[in-house]
Amino acid sequence: MKVAAQPKAAPKKNAIGLGIIAAFAVLIFTVPPALGKNIHPMILVSAFILVSVYVVLSFEFLHRSSIALIGAIAIIIAALAFGILQAQESFEFIVSAIDYNTIGLLLGMMIIVAVLAESGVFQWVGIKASKASKGNLWKLMLILCTFTAVTSMFIDNVTTVLVMIPVTVAVFRVFKVSPLPFILAQALASNVGGTATLIGDPPNIMIGSAANIDFNAFIIHMGPTIAVSFVASLFLLRVMFRKDLKAQVQNFDQLMKEDESLYLKDKGILKKSLGVLFGVVALFVVHGALQIEPSIIALGGAAVLLAITRANPERVFREVDWPTLIFFAGLFIIVGTAEHAGLIELLSSAALGATGGNPWLAFLMIIWMSAIASAFVDNIPFTATMIPLIHALNGSPEIAGTFSDFQFSPLWWALSLGANLGGNGTLIGSSAGIVSAGISEKHGHPISFNRWIRVGFPFMIMTVVIGTVVLAIDVMLRV
Repeated sequence: MKVAAQPKAAPKKNAIGLGIIAAFAVLIFTVPPALGKNIHPMILVSAFILVSVYVVLSFEFLHRSSIALIGAIAIIIAALAFGILQAQESFEFIVSAIDYNTIGLLLGMMIIVAVLAESGVFQWVGIKASKASKGNLWKLMLILCTFTAVTSMFIDNVTTVLVMIPVTVAVFRVFKVSPLPFILAQALASNVGGTATLIGDPPNIMIGSAANIDFNAFIIHMGPTIAVSFVASLFLLRVMFRKDLKAQVQNFDQLMKEDESLYLKDKGILKKSLGVLFGVVALFVVHGALQIEPSIIALGGAAVLLAITRANPERVFREVDWPTLIFFAGLFIIVGTAEHAGLIELLSSAALGATGGNPWLAFLMIIWMSAIASAFVDNIPFTATMIPLIHALNGSPEIAGTFSDFQFSPLWWALSLGANLGGNGTLIGSSAGIVSAGISEKHGHPISFNRWIRVGFPFMIMTVVIGTVVLAIDVMLRV
């Protein structure tokens, strides 16, 4: 019955999405002229392409890497047609628009984790956590969420859920209990934990690269806020899943008899992988002093690990999430071209007008605008759009004067907090959420949009409220 209903639902969803795109097209191309605003046509086209990409991402008409490439091609063709770009300069412009530091960092960490996963350490962790819980589901949720959140601080959260969710499904298959509450909880926890560091969540990688923020600065400024938010989030999870946590665990005695050491298939790879991973994280901590980009460190660590473990590169590279890297590249081209056309400058002027130039109002506006928007639009493209906007806001005399004593503008921390925690609001809000839902469905446990939003949206609102208060206090104490 469910399988038969899907084809009927897809055309209806597509029709709604196309209707939204058409409505935005009418607004974008008719309202400014009607108001007497003289806006360059390329700015209007850029806005239309950006909105269209967001809508298609939200309604999942196409795979996100496909729509990013189509959007990139469309906006480049439009820029050439309107004379914003010259044909002979287009290739150089495309190359310069892509943030290779972000892509290189993600690629390096994906390779390191792919090799580490071959050791079986993540399955070992799952069995260990289950035994430590002694059949208490709340204790098991606490252990799994804490492990996922902490791991997401040092290995990007997409990769963390990629290896942890299958472990969770396998454990609960033995328990004969639905894994959905635990999959949801781990996905939410991964976004919270990943917000604390430079490499924990893709938006942070993008922000750090754009603003030259090092690993230490990120964890110093975001760490305390996220620590408080995470502790509070654990209590929220217990309340939200209180009924599910009362389920009766079966076959626990069978699990207790399992020898988790058997899951460690290659201790040599484990030791070498952990050694390289700790070395990479240590270099992240001091990379500001060394003046070495994080991408070089990650790729260097990946190269060393491949060499010392003699891992099969073809097998390892198959585990790399290439579509996500292509998605990033296409997205950078779209946003870079929109910025070149003047769209971002127009949006920054509107944002300054909305806040009256008040730095603290801008700070709060960025947190909540980012949180709400990132709940309904993948936080990666939203962050890519906001980065040049934050640059423009930081250049205004009022904001620059107020935050002149800060090495890094607090508006960057506001964007990080809002975009990362906001991604928990819906199923499509974050890459970690999308990946978690995909793996869960692959193992026979689909998560509907409604199921996610009933848990994720109130969870997002509460954690953003707590994060806003703690971050605002922290910033004011540093003034």
